[in-house]
Amino acid sequence: MILSRPSMVAVLLVSAVAMSGCSTINRLNPFDQDDGPQEIASGGERISVIAFDGTIEPSETLRGADFFLPTPYARTAWPLPGGVGEQAPEHIEAPVNFDIAWRRNFGEGSGRGHHVTAPPVAADGRIYVMDGSAKVSAIELKTGQTVWSVDLEPPRRAEREGFGGGLAYADGKLYVASGYRFVARLDAATGAEEWRRTTEQPIRSAPTVTAGRVMAVTIDNTLLTFETATGAPSWTYQALSEPARILGSSSPAVSGDTVIAAFSSGELVALRAGNGNDLWNEGLSRGSRTNALSEIRDISGRPVIYRGDVYAVSHAGAFAAVDLRTGAPRWTLPVTATSTPWPAGDVVYVVSKAGEVMCISRESGQVYWIRDLNEGVEPKKVGGVFGIGARPGAKPIWTGPLLASNKLIVASTTGEMAVLNPKTGAVERKLNLGSPVLLEPIAVDGMVYVATDSAQLIALR
Repeated sequence: MILSRPSMVAVLLVSAVAMSGCSTINRLNPFDQDDGPQEIASGGERISVIAFDGTIEPSETLRGADFFLPTPYARTAWPLPGGVGEQAPEHIEAPVNFDIAWRRNFGEGSGRGHHVTAPPVAADGRIYVMDGSAKVSAIELKTGQTVWSVDLEPPRRAEREGFGGGLAYADGKLYVASGYRFVARLDAATGAEEWRRTTEQPIRSAPTVTAGRVMAVTIDNTLLTFETATGAPSWTYQALSEPARILGSSSPAVSGDTVIAAFSSGELVALRAGNGNDLWNEGLSRGSRTNALSEIRDISGRPVIYRGDVYAVSHAGAFAAVDLRTGAPRWTLPVTATSTPWPAGDVVYVVSKAGEVMCISRESGQVYWIRDLNEGVEPKKVGGVFGIGARPGAKPIWTGPLLASNKLIVASTTGEMAVLNPKTGAVERKLNLGSPVLLEPIAVDGMVYVATDSAQLIALR
């Protein structure tokens, strides 16, 4: 694919986590305009999942059918962006009533040249966050008190053209990957920097730590690995180059000696954790793409490993269940998303870019239910002069989901949190958080935590 320079710049500025809602995100996403009305899932009618490609509908044979969900279990830590190495925490115990316990600002929010892209991680009674300019903070889980903060932004102006990245925790250490072209290790107790290694390309996503290595994907689709003890470089893997991509990158998932990495080229790759040897490569994209937006193949949501399968969804309209051992697809659905799927028990949940939350059979790929969270939403008008020539803006983008104590939790770029019944999709409650949310919530020690786009951490008791 060849893009003109203006088109390429515009594509590079599209948000990886969410692409509508607040004014910042609208500025980042010139393509994400209203593509016309969408149908509503009811009575087995066909509904639009992606405006440019494909439709999906609930299965008549599964209508009203029950399915198994595992019993919620307590988690005292959330050391990686996906909670665990496989990025599949199943069902978390967090029987919250969604009252806000505390709020804490942790630095510079998203704006011109800065973007909050780091999902929170938690361990040892603390939650760790990073703002839009590489300021890392440790905050007490229960009280919201800041324990320490350290600014990792490079001092020289020539090195300050970067943003994004993320965090991972392991064995008392906090690992930082940054859009300012470095990977670093901090002492999680004090914030003291123990080593730092520069990278040739920015890193927009959080790292993954496993078996003595820290792994991170750069914006040129290189998977880098470093020794956790010293920061010494280890093996690398280079995926296909992709000039048209969205802002963020994905974090690798790990199961045993297998690493699953996803790239902006739409490639889903299995590698040996010990040496980086590739095991299989599967492309997630639809065959009939019809416009510039559909050409973006990025898998910006994390791949998830669950019970022998890998679940991943691309911006190019493909949501697939892939055999972990062979890479053979078990089923594929025409879903466009920038979020991470959530498998649990008999089903897998996914939130489409259009705002539909879907519950899908893990075995067959058939759909139990679809809930359109943007149904009836009238986006604000944008552009024009004195209202003349204005056009509809983008609808909210929803992130998540999180399955906690038999509640399915999602949040949006309008600052709204929705709580759904995981068996039926019925919306049971909505809560206004007061700030756009682009990062999925996490649940630790019976509480739910949300990092907003304005660099505010919110705890729900």
